[in-house]
Amino acid sequence: MAAVKHHVTIKGVKDGLVFLLDDTCEFGEVLSELQHKLEKTHQQILTGPIIHVHVKLGKRAASDVEKEQIRSIISQKGNLLIQSIESQIADPMESVFHMPEIKLVRGIVRSGQTLTEEGNLLFLGDVNPGGSIISSGSIYIMGSLRGLAHAGFDGDESTVIAASHLRPTQLRIASVISRPPDEWGINEAFMEYAYVKNGKMEIDKIHHMHKMVAKQ
Repeated sequence: MAAVKHHVTIKGVKDGLVFLLDDTCEFGEVLSELQHKLEKTHQQILTGPIIHVHVKLGKRAASDVEKEQIRSIISQKGNLLIQSIESQIADPMESVFHMPEIKLVRGIVRSGQTLTEEGNLLFLGDVNPGGSIISSGSIYIMGSLRGLAHAGFDGDESTVIAASHLRPTQLRIASVISRPPDEWGINEAFMEYAYVKNGKMEIDKIHHMHKMVAKQ
């Protein structure tokens, strides 16, 4: 005889109780079992002092109405105080592009100037011939890159260099140096980015960047 799968698991933690709700079954089944456990099988937790409750929904994306249904069932037991109802659903943008932090800088890097930053850098402006932009993270330029750009200067080959207009004198990612732009085979390098693949620098369109990010 197959074991009965429980849709609601109640665990004790340091600061109260955690209700783990199955995210693979119908929501109605979860509510039914939650009601049953609170009324029939777990009556011992419904007496005594106030108990803080944290509800974990797994990967279920519950609506406000569904959360209110959960809150209503649990809250009718006077000593259970709901602290949170949480899903493990990530921010949709995180699956599109993962970037923990990025520094924003505006201006123009002129000939003879060098802009050096730590971490990921979003630069709003142009890097003129003879100018350099250097960062330990990735470099994203909303403008023309016509000087030198060096991303991942401390050795991170997973960084990229992207620009609205990519016509640099030289690109470097970690210790990898690009071929001269004239050898890229691209006439008008608009919305391009550079990345390292198998120890060599490659150039592609920015709208293809999500494919590389998805593999990381």
